[in-house]
Amino acid sequence: MKKKIMTAILLAIFTLTLHNEAKSCTNILVTKGASKDGSVMVTYAADSHQLYGELYYNRGGKHAPGTMMDIYEWDTGKYLGKIAQVPETYTTVGNMNEHQVIITETTYGGLGELVDTTGVMDYGSLIYIALQRARTAREAIKVMTDLVQEYGYYSSGESFSIADKNEVWVLEMIGKGTRMENGKNADKGAVWVAVRIPDGYITAHANQARITTFPLNDPENCLYSPDVISFAKERGYYKGADKDFSFSDTYAPLDFGGMRGCEARVWSAFNILGKGMIGDKPYTYYQDYAMGHNPKNRMPLYIKPAEKVTVKMVADAMRDHYEGTILDMTQDIGAGGNELPYRWRPMTFEVDGQKYYNERAIATQQTGFWLLGQARNWLPDAIGGILWFGVDDAATSALTPVYSSSLDVPECFRVGNGNMTTYSETSAFWIFNRVSNFAYSRYNRIAPDVKIAIDKHELTAMERVPAIDAAALEIYKSSPEKAREFLTDFSVNTAQQLFSTWVELDKYLLIKHLDGNVKRENSPGCFMDNGSGKNIPASPMFPGYSEKWKRAVKEDAGEKLKVKE
Repeated sequence: MKKKIMTAILLAIFTLTLHNEAKSCTNILVTKGASKDGSVMVTYAADSHQLYGELYYNRGGKHAPGTMMDIYEWDTGKYLGKIAQVPETYTTVGNMNEHQVIITETTYGGLGELVDTTGVMDYGSLIYIALQRARTAREAIKVMTDLVQEYGYYSSGESFSIADKNEVWVLEMIGKGTRMENGKNADKGAVWVAVRIPDGYITAHANQARITTFPLNDPENCLYSPDVISFAKERGYYKGADKDFSFSDTYAPLDFGGMRGCEARVWSAFNILGKGMIGDKPYTYYQDYAMGHNPKNRMPLYIKPAEKVTVKMVADAMRDHYEGTILDMTQDIGAGGNELPYRWRPMTFEVDGQKYYNERAIATQQTGFWLLGQARNWLPDAIGGILWFGVDDAATSALTPVYSSSLDVPECFRVGNGNMTTYSETSAFWIFNRVSNFAYSRYNRIAPDVKIAIDKHELTAMERVPAIDAAALEIYKSSPEKAREFLTDFSVNTAQQLFSTWVELDKYLLIKHLDGNVKRENSPGCFMDNGSGKNIPASPMFPGYSEKWKRAVKEDAGEKLKVKE
């Protein structure tokens, strides 16, 4: 009995740890018919207080029969076991491979008792191994689901974005628990469902399972594990008709946090790209749901955007803090005197026995890296795939293009160039954090300067890409390998230019905003002097604080601070 109690306690701790670490990421998925240029797009913000921003690179190759590979949990580095290697693997750059397959994720947790503590495949390993083994999104789904069936699924509930140059899928998966018999888990594997997003539509997910009911006889658009419904019935999770079965309601029931902290981000992304509409309804129709008040008012899985979207539009949606909505993080007193759209953790706080919630927006301070994968079916795979990659907070960092056929990665993003406890002067992660953390101190004054630098880099890169594509295509006709070398040089040089720009931006912002003042400029970086010719600046501006903040201070300490005539 004591052993059973201890096992239950350990499982609860394991599940709680996963839940607390994982409620963090956001994905937006765009089908080719919903994008302006016909490309497929998938975004990902890898948000974790312990994750370092770097660009993973794995060169493909041939492998001898009998080769085994070690599996380490992506989140923690914990060794989980070995799996058989396949004869051939493909090159991967971040969350994209040389065949333009893109895989990202958000963790929803789900029913805690369904975690398999004996599994070998964690969600991160599933992503990066599937990228090494799959040429299409459908192949990736099969690779991932076959792996968990054979080796067990170690993580909690997960939503995966899986796309290629033609299709976009959402795969939702959860384990089957740990039931030991004869030293082995009798419930090894996972239950799952995958839905193809119709062309012309977009979707998003953010740490809450979103697939509810799904077609049972449409393999072109929906795939699922054979026991996804029967397992739920055996466990007593569901008793209704198969046609009415809802994956999310069964395996990841909604609660306040699932709506307010997770689905609210989807609501905001839909609002932005739907220009105030979510499907055929105004975004405010789902406001009670986003605020965590009405779980019955669920949003659709996917919507049509108001207009066909561009890379820049989708990237900017990842920078959202609920601006212009009831959840706008810059408008209450928690934003301080400079309209800061962030709330430092923990997510909740308590006053006089009542708990309160700090909003969790799409853009957040603890992002390790973020990306926008772009797959383009009108170009050869060696040219069509671009991973727009960035590190740190999406709202104060820029994306830079890295072609997914690249033969190398930029030094500023290289794995091993610094880490979360080791500063590196050549690391993009650390220079972007220097800038963003300075911006947090006076957000409404400093962030606009950062946004100018972001837009300049991204728009310039986006303008250059068509010419780079054309040049690479000409080279590709005679030598695909030289085309890859050309694209690698462009990717590396553009990223390093971004790094150098941010080094200079860090210096410029410090000079301009020193000590809470704002120096006057003739043009950006050209500061006005006082006319004496001695490098003494003109009298600076003193912007002070927001009106809301001043009134709050007056209410709190007004009599003490009142100026007496």
